[in-house]
Amino acid sequence: MSTQPLVLVADDEPRITKLVSIALASEGFRVISAGGGDEALARAEEVRPDIVLLDIVMPDLDGIEVMRRLRERRPVPVILLTAKGSTADKAKGLDLGADDYIAKPFHPDELAARVRAVIRRSTGLQPGAGVIRFDDVAIDLERRTVTRGGELVALSRTEWLLLQHLATNAGKVVLHTELLTKVWGPEYRDDLQYLRVWVSRVRRKLGAKPGEAGRIRTFQGIGYLLDIDSNAGGGGESEADVQG
Repeated sequence: MSTQPLVLVADDEPRITKLVSIALASEGFRVISAGGGDEALARAEEVRPDIVLLDIVMPDLDGIEVMRRLRERRPVPVILLTAKGSTADKAKGLDLGADDYIAKPFHPDELAARVRAVIRRSTGLQPGAGVIRFDDVAIDLERRTVTRGGELVALSRTEWLLLQHLATNAGKVVLHTELLTKVWGPEYRDDLQYLRVWVSRVRRKLGAKPGEAGRIRTFQGIGYLLDIDSNAGGGGESEADVQG
């Protein structure tokens, strides 16, 4: 599965969703669309996008209500789209929790730049965050690619999101609840066994041998840490020792 950012755009005007899809796809984003608020909620639950673009005025649920319901389920950045461009309208949208606000009509280049900036802020990345390297592994946080021994590593979307959060906080312990909430949503925040399974998968992708922790260290009862500084990449921590 591709790890390029996935954008969900919801607007009841097909020409707008088509314009957004073409503009963002040309910039390397993956885009799916919804024709209204209810459909947007259903699609968001199905594909778990990296960012959602919402028209404020839609016939079933307006963008503000869709944003509120999305945020109840999981943290996700939201950009509001609207034909209204006054300063007051912009301030209102931001006050209600939007990460950004774009008035129609908009330039495709501006749209892509805004989407990139919001995704960067939401993941904690800074411009030029670059590549994290250890052993023969390189994690490119901006391009969302992982190579090992010069070869591209195939990661599922979930594996990438998990690794991304660990890599963004490399050298720091990331709490179980934080990982579960950010990757899967608040309803999973106590499902430690679920997290262990996915951490094990990512460890294998990074080159750890069966029964070893590799670079992803376990802090029992606390969380996980991506260790990029130590000399040894193997680690003697077996899967049996991963008690969450």
